[in-house]
Amino acid sequence: MYLFKSEKHLAPFLKKKRIEGKKIGFVPTMGALHRGHISLIEKAKDECEIVVCSIFVNPTQFNNAKDLEKYPRTIEHDMEMLLKADCSVLYLPASQEIYPEGKPELKNYDLGYYDKVLEAAFRPGHFQGVANVVYRLMKKVNPAVLYLGQKDFQQIQVIRKMIELENFQTKIEVCEIVRELSGLAMSSRNVRLNEEAWNNAAVISQTLFFLKEKRNEFSSVKALREEGIKRLKKIPDSIVEYLEICDAETLRPVEIIVKGKLTIILTAIWINGVRLIDNILIENKLT
Repeated sequence: MYLFKSEKHLAPFLKKKRIEGKKIGFVPTMGALHRGHISLIEKAKDECEIVVCSIFVNPTQFNNAKDLEKYPRTIEHDMEMLLKADCSVLYLPASQEIYPEGKPELKNYDLGYYDKVLEAAFRPGHFQGVANVVYRLMKKVNPAVLYLGQKDFQQIQVIRKMIELENFQTKIEVCEIVRELSGLAMSSRNVRLNEEAWNNAAVISQTLFFLKEKRNEFSSVKALREEGIKRLKKIPDSIVEYLEICDAETLRPVEIIVKGKLTIILTAIWINGVRLIDNILIENKLT
């Protein structure tokens, strides 16, 4: 695995690989890697000759300074995981490499509805920070394919919008959520859960799978949503921020689950002081 800390050395390496006809896949991360991240690396390896993983804890996407401070940094462990996964390149930039102007002069992207609801409503400015850092990273890597995890579904839609606005030719490949045996979606934040909270957090995915499987037994989408919120509120030491049933493309709430349209149930919940998100897709096929 090659390690690069600057675009000065990364760019000529990747340029040479492109000239050789190699396809470049990119997995941007903030480190604290787990099997979910590695599944993205593995998917990229299946489709690309060169896989670049970046690790950069982006300060502009945190609207809470304490959250940034608490974000786990485990670079030695991360490098070991990437080596075992046979990742081609680790790009490990310093803050000055990504934001050379010091205090970032961020672009203000017109993200539309995606920047008003769900995560955006509870984390103002978050997606502008995400769009800006992914733009800067993609300018340096210029990948053919960008690999993203379904768990951050709204973030995927934001990045799609940024790619469209910036006229990148990069394809996005969305990879399924990787879960613990309990069903809990893998997340770098899970390490902050104590044993009791970890066990309780399994109710999140249990609730989502229940709503998906039993959706036709409810009189309305409103009743389905209310049942989900009721179940989540029973988790000890929890605060439910949202549970919404939306059109998967627009993220606008739906009143009915239409056949032939992809629907998604998304939720965010605090458990024992740790904020967790999860979602589940409903493919209501016509046949």
